[in-house]
Amino acid sequence: MLKFLFLETRPQYLLLSVILAFLGTCIAWFYNDVLHLGYALLAGFGLVLTHISVNTLNDYFDYKSGVDLKTQITPFSGGSGILRAGLLKPRQVLWMGIITLLLATPIGIYFVFFQGWLLLPLLIVAVLCVVFYSPVILKHRWPEWSAGFGLGMLPVLGAYFAQTGAYTFPAFFAAVPSFILVHNLLLLNEFPDVEADKTAGRKTLPITMGKMKAAKVFAALTILVYFWIIGSVVTRVTPAWTLIALLTLPFAVKAIRGSLKPDDMAGLIPAMGSNVLVVLITQLLLGVGYILAVVL
Repeated sequence: MLKFLFLETRPQYLLLSVILAFLGTCIAWFYNDVLHLGYALLAGFGLVLTHISVNTLNDYFDYKSGVDLKTQITPFSGGSGILRAGLLKPRQVLWMGIITLLLATPIGIYFVFFQGWLLLPLLIVAVLCVVFYSPVILKHRWPEWSAGFGLGMLPVLGAYFAQTGAYTFPAFFAAVPSFILVHNLLLLNEFPDVEADKTAGRKTLPITMGKMKAAKVFAALTILVYFWIIGSVVTRVTPAWTLIALLTLPFAVKAIRGSLKPDDMAGLIPAMGSNVLVVLITQLLLGVGYILAVVL
């Protein structure tokens, strides 16, 4: 059973949380000349626990709504498949989601106590995004904001606050690409699930706008990420070393091209893979850029 519990966490996706914590820590190091390794590791661990909670609760609600049984599983979407295969019971997955969220709570309380109460509103919003994403947020228009916010911008700002005990405009500015990238990660992965999601009353962008319009939104936002990075350097908000994140442009082009043929699964799945690389490597390189700006 332990093997299936591990697979239920969807470990291949948890690298995102590690990179988000890394990026937030690097931003704090650059702007504030502070690096508390213990805080960075603790914040990262709390974020991974929260991400596991998101994954497992999403799987549980997908299964209970019947969406899980209708979804086309791809390497990048469609859930873990654990419940569909009967390898775990729904209540086991539900409790896993609840317990991992509860385990992350003391870590949040620790940082609120030692770094400042201003972290509390961020944590509350993050928890609301986790708990209400599948049962509530997905049934309202533009639910992708929740992923971009709760698994993109907020983790970066949270890791930054864990180091500094404050929020700043440069930190907020530096976290915007994370919002867009994680928003787009979810958006493109929704394309194969359109028909299944409709049966559950979900209102994802590919459903409410249509696949082609949603693909154009995906393309525009992907391009915006790179303009944002360049603009941030030109305006001297972020260091020039962060331009190394532009190295992921070829993957972005491939993802955009595939997204503009949303009904061609032979092209869409490689595009989804390229988009995963864009999301992970772009943020990793941004973090490396901040480090290089400090040490060189």
